[in-house]
Amino acid sequence: MLTRRTTLAGLTVAPLSACVGLLPAQMPPPPRLVAAPELAQLPGPAPREFRAAWVATVANIDWPSQPGLSAAQQQAEMRVILDRAVALKLNAIILQVRTSADAFYPSELEPWSEYLSGTQGVSPGYDPLALWIAEAHQRGLELHAWFNPFRARQSSAKSALAANHLGRVRPDWVKTYGDQLWIDPGEAGAAEHTLAVFADVLKRYDLDGIHIDDYFYPYPLALPANAAGRAEGSKEELDFPDAPAWQRYSQSGGALARADWRRQNVNQLIERLYAAIKAQKPWVQLGVSPFGLGKPGQRPSGIVGFSQYDKLYADVELWLARGWLDYLVPQLYWPRAQKAQAFGPLLSYWLAQNPQRRHIWAGLYSSRVLAADNPKPDSWPVEEISGQIELQRELAPSSGHVHFSMVALSQNRRGLADHLSAAVYPEAALVPATPWVAAAPVDALPSPSLQWSAGDTQQPQLQQLLQLRLDFAAEAQRGAAVALWLRYGGGWQFQLGYSGIRIPAAGLTALVLAPLQRNGVEGERVGFRVEIGRLK
Repeated sequence: MLTRRTTLAGLTVAPLSACVGLLPAQMPPPPRLVAAPELAQLPGPAPREFRAAWVATVANIDWPSQPGLSAAQQQAEMRVILDRAVALKLNAIILQVRTSADAFYPSELEPWSEYLSGTQGVSPGYDPLALWIAEAHQRGLELHAWFNPFRARQSSAKSALAANHLGRVRPDWVKTYGDQLWIDPGEAGAAEHTLAVFADVLKRYDLDGIHIDDYFYPYPLALPANAAGRAEGSKEELDFPDAPAWQRYSQSGGALARADWRRQNVNQLIERLYAAIKAQKPWVQLGVSPFGLGKPGQRPSGIVGFSQYDKLYADVELWLARGWLDYLVPQLYWPRAQKAQAFGPLLSYWLAQNPQRRHIWAGLYSSRVLAADNPKPDSWPVEEISGQIELQRELAPSSGHVHFSMVALSQNRRGLADHLSAAVYPEAALVPATPWVAAAPVDALPSPSLQWSAGDTQQPQLQQLLQLRLDFAAEAQRGAAVALWLRYGGGWQFQLGYSGIRIPAAGLTALVLAPLQRNGVEGERVGFRVEIGRLK
């Protein structure tokens, strides 16, 4: 229910100054919106599906394309990514903002990421996270901030650690594991620091979600060939060096076995993070994207492979059972026909591990579609991705999926983006509603208007496009997007509407719009008849 409403009187129509290239006598008369309450309930429900892409910043996978670009170059690349997402009819971006105890926003807790300037601790000259949020919301996209909770330095890092990096400030919390640095989840102070990082960003930014990936304890490494005591040909693994924290736990009377203690450390982080989010901004969602295989003893018949329960100490099934998250995106990075890790049975498995009825969205390995000139011969066909989406829709209608990563869509590898646009996303969709999440403050209904689209009116008799303008009340919390239905002839088309969206004018007779609360909740609809004059 709306808490504030604007009146329908006083609708504005933008001037025709945008109608460039025409003499005054040739200008079409302004389009008019006439209030028509009887139309409001005629369109059916909006389609629902979470459609997102991860934007990975670590090692400059997705953005920025390389370290050291100017602020203007970084921002231009950002806008290209967001415009591509809108063109594809995605509705969310999951942006990596903490890759390895660093930050893509000004922080008093951690240094600027080296993937911005090329040098850790050096400011890019603006606030990337704030701009990503603003630009995403202006386009009607959700923005989820993606954090790695425990990695402190990634393998490809080149810059020296900044003076305020955790590895220098608290080296007792940070352990070397292979060629990486890792925050020890068993160190109570380190866990508090990570939670403080989350809380800081949550407080200062207008996020739609906080997102963490599959890196809890590190993926295990094999013992070096020359390691003391290693038997020749053995497959022994290098244990994570958390002996000091483990010994303190044991000496204090802790009764858990070491593996269970490690799982408890991760469990406590998830539980406390979820509680902290709901206490501060209950409408913000917590999402987790774990490795795609569940516990070995519970897997579907024929499914084999790596155990995150035993190796990463991630008890994902417990988190779902306790309701410590709002959505799960298991990384189902295998093709449908690969029986040992088949996409369909794995998705069905996770859908079944969900007594609290949280969102389960499939993580898709879209980057396995390689560029046509890539010398590797093992590219997936684009139909593998669309086939997985089709199967996801069959198994869990109105749920959703996330592409890893945006670069494959931005590059349109082997026509992937074109294929998705034509065959998979014919119309826009709202994100699925999240009824267990408390409602956020509600925006007022905006006052809509239509104007002729600048740049498309040189020959308006051939192609007329309109731009929608949405004027939100000054006190509106968000002021970004609406659910929008357009009537052409006798049929209704759904769009995710935002100020500046272009709408074909030919045949448009009516529109219905509704303000959107966060998490896809639709407010009260209002209908209008559209009166479009003709050229003289």
